[in-house]
Amino acid sequence: MNVLVNWLISSLIVIVAAYILPGVHVESLVTALVVALVLGILNLLIRPLIILLTLPITLVTFGLFLVVINALMLLLTDAIVPGFTIDGFWWAVLYSILVTGINILLQRYKDDVASQEHRKLRQ
Repeated sequence: MNVLVNWLISSLIVIVAAYILPGVHVESLVTALVVALVLGILNLLIRPLIILLTLPITLVTFGLFLVVINALMLLLTDAIVPGFTIDGFWWAVLYSILVTGINILLQRYKDDVASQEHRKLRQ
C-alpha cells in the first residue's frame, strides 16, 4: 500500500514540476504515472551504480554532483518514456532541484504527522 501511495505522490510531483518549469513537458496523467514508475526503477537499479562510479567527484563537490546524476536519470527517462520531454540538460538540473525540494517538504510533513501520532499513542 505504501509503495502505491509513494508512486501516486511521485506522479503528482512529476505533473506539478512540469507545470512550473516551461522546459519540461508531460502529455497526460498516464504519462506522469509511467514517468514516476520508470524513474523509480532507474533510481533503484542504475543510480546506485553511477553514484558508486562517480564517488570521488561527488565527495569533492560535497554531494552537489548528485544533482547532475539526478538530471541524467531524468534525461534517460525522457529517452525512454514517450510523452515526457525535457528541453535540455539545464532544464533537467532545474527539474531535479525542484523535485528534490518538493520531496524534502513532503518528507518533513510525513515526519511531523508520524511524530504527532507517536505522541498521541504515548499519552
